[in-house]
Amino acid sequence: MGMLSTSRQQPATPAPSVTSSTLPRVFAPTLPRATYTRYPWKTDVMTTVFWVGELPTQNNPTPNTKSSWDTAWTANFGGYDDPDPNKRAPDYRPAAFVPKQNPFYVALPYNDCLDYRTTKPDAARMIPWFKQTFERHGKSVCRDRWIAIRYQDRICYAQWSDCGPFLTDDADYVFGDAKPANYKNGGAGLDVSPAVRDYLGFSTNHKVDWRFVDVHEVPDGPWKMYGTNNHFVQQAGKDKDLVAARLEELRRQRDEWFRQNGSKPMQLR
Repeated sequence: MGMLSTSRQQPATPAPSVTSSTLPRVFAPTLPRATYTRYPWKTDVMTTVFWVGELPTQNNPTPNTKSSWDTAWTANFGGYDDPDPNKRAPDYRPAAFVPKQNPFYVALPYNDCLDYRTTKPDAARMIPWFKQTFERHGKSVCRDRWIAIRYQDRICYAQWSDCGPFLTDDADYVFGDAKPANYKNGGAGLDVSPAVRDYLGFSTNHKVDWRFVDVHEVPDGPWKMYGTNNHFVQQAGKDKDLVAARLEELRRQRDEWFRQNGSKPMQLR
């Protein structure tokens, strides 16, 4: 997906009791309710898999070395997001490197920008969060937005990082009640990364449900672990900086006390 264009279970015998401490940790977010007044679920959406660094093919003629919002996507991600299941780490990232951006990413067929200086005229009317997040023309308010993707009994969370599959102007589907306008690849309306694919446990060309979510709705999971574009990684960095600053201030106060009091015993109160 290049600039302003895009690619893509007889009753069972009771088991012996097991203490929780012996069980492996499993990411299992609570299922959100089926309807949501702010961002309702879009159901039965054909979904394909794409990845950072993907080269063009007959079914996907646009390379993913760039995204609609990042001309150096592969470099800024940290490398080729190899989709080979044998080359994936247990935490769903590529095994070859630690990604610099969130490996849980998706593409949706709408771009709110015409170029880096111009925002689409319909963006303010179509995008629910536009008024609260708009900074300047040409800067996307859609990039890095969180969505929930539901497949059978699992839900994954990911960030909107590119535009597609195939279209970049399907606002009625992305923000409204319409079905995807795209007819290619079975009418695909969502592209997901290998991390999303592996977490949900499907291959490509499966139907899922998805909806937008606000940051405070995103539960703990592997999608919070990596990426300078990840709100949770950013917040952890800020918290770390605050702790470091507080420790430095305490050291300063300690040193100042010793300068003023020398070897005099410190009075505790």
